[in-house]
Amino acid sequence: MGSSLLVLQAAGWARVQLPLLSIQCCRTMSSQKHLMPPPAALLQPLSVPDRLLLGPGPSNCPPRILSAGGRQLIGHVHKEMIQIMDEIKLGIQYAFQTQNPLTLAVSGTGHCAMEAAFLNIVEQGEKVLIAVNGFWGERAIDIAKRLGADVYQLVKAPGEYFTLEEIERNLVQHTPILFFITHGESSTGVVQPLDGLGELCHRHNCLLLVDAVASLGGTPLFMDQQGIDIVYSGSQKVLSAPPGASPISFSMRARKKIYNRKTKPVSFYLDMEELTKYWGCDDNLIRYHHTAPINTFFGLREGLAILAEQGLENFWKRHKETSLYLCEGLQKLGLQLFVKEPEARLPTITTISVPKGYDWKEMTQYIMKNHGIEVSGGLGPSAGKVFRIGLMGYNCTKFNVDRVLHALEDALQHCLKNKL
Repeated sequence: MGSSLLVLQAAGWARVQLPLLSIQCCRTMSSQKHLMPPPAALLQPLSVPDRLLLGPGPSNCPPRILSAGGRQLIGHVHKEMIQIMDEIKLGIQYAFQTQNPLTLAVSGTGHCAMEAAFLNIVEQGEKVLIAVNGFWGERAIDIAKRLGADVYQLVKAPGEYFTLEEIERNLVQHTPILFFITHGESSTGVVQPLDGLGELCHRHNCLLLVDAVASLGGTPLFMDQQGIDIVYSGSQKVLSAPPGASPISFSMRARKKIYNRKTKPVSFYLDMEELTKYWGCDDNLIRYHHTAPINTFFGLREGLAILAEQGLENFWKRHKETSLYLCEGLQKLGLQLFVKEPEARLPTITTISVPKGYDWKEMTQYIMKNHGIEVSGGLGPSAGKVFRIGLMGYNCTKFNVDRVLHALEDALQHCLKNKL
C-alpha cells in the first residue's frame, strides 16, 4: 500500500497522502490543455474619454452622483440598503407626483421598465392601442406583439402630437384595455399634452400607459392628477444618474389588473407581484428576489435627492428657459427647428432639421472630434433627417448651450459638401 502512495511534505504543513494514480491523471489532463493568454487590452489601464454628452442620453453625472456610485458595496438586504430603497421610493413618488404604493425602481434601463409595464398588464389576445409618432411607439408595438397582444396603431407624422379627439375616436373604434403614449418622444423632440387623457381612457374602460423616459423632471408631469395608470422613466436622463435603475409606478386600477390576471407574467424577474414584495410596497417584510444593482441605486438615490432639494418646479423652469435659449441660438445660425409648434417642443431634447448640403454623420463626428461634444443624429423615422441636442439635468445650462452653438457654427463652416 505504501508503494502506491506519494507522501508530500512541506515545512510547516501536515503530511498529505494522495494516490499516485490521481496525480498522474492530473498531469495528463494538464499536459493536454493549453491555457489561453490574457487579453492584451485588459492588461492596459482603463481609458475613458472626457466628453460633454449633449445627445438624447445619457447625460453627464454631477460629482455628487459619481461619488455615490464609487462607495463601497453593502449587502442588498442589509437594513441600510432597505432604507436607501425606501428613500428611492419616496423620491420616485415625488418625481411622478403620485401616492401610489406600487412605486419602485426596476433593476434595468428604461427599455426594461417599458417591458415591465407591458408584460405585467397585457395578456395574450388583449387589445392594445399604441400612439406612434416616433421610435418609441414603434418599439412599444414590437414589445406588445411579442406578448401576443392584439395591437392597433394610432399614427402621426414625426414632429406632431395627438389630440384628445383623435385618441377618443380610436378608443371607441378599437376598445383596447391599454393605451400607450410617449410623453417625451426623444427621437423627434415632441412633448405630448397629457391633460384630460387619463379621464378619457377611464371613460372607455382603458388603462393609460405613459413613457416618460426623456421627460421626467424636465417638463411637468402629474401622475395622479392626470389620471395616468402606469408611468416609467430612466435614471440617466434628467436625473443625471448612471443607467440601470428605472423608476416605475402603477395606479390602483393598474394594480387590480395585475392581481386579476388569468396567467402569470412571462418574466419572473419583472413580475410586479414579486417586486412588490421585494420593495416592501405592501408594508410587508422585504423578501429576496434578486441582487439589486447596489451602486446604481446609490446614484439614483442622489439624483432624486438633488431633484427634491432643488424642487420640481425649478427643474421644469430651468429646462424650459435653457431650451428656449438654445432654440434662439440655433435660429440665429440659420438652422431650422424640426418641431414647428413652439409649445410642442420637448424641453429636454431639441431636434434640428439637417441643413441642405450637409451630411449629419460628418457634422456630428466633426463636433465630437474637434470639440469633445456629443450631438446625435435621428432615430427610427427621424434618422437622417435631424440632429438631436439634449439638455438634461446636470448638463442643462446656458454655458453648455453656448459651447454647442459654437461647435455647430464651426461644423457648418467646415462640413459643407460642396466646398470650393
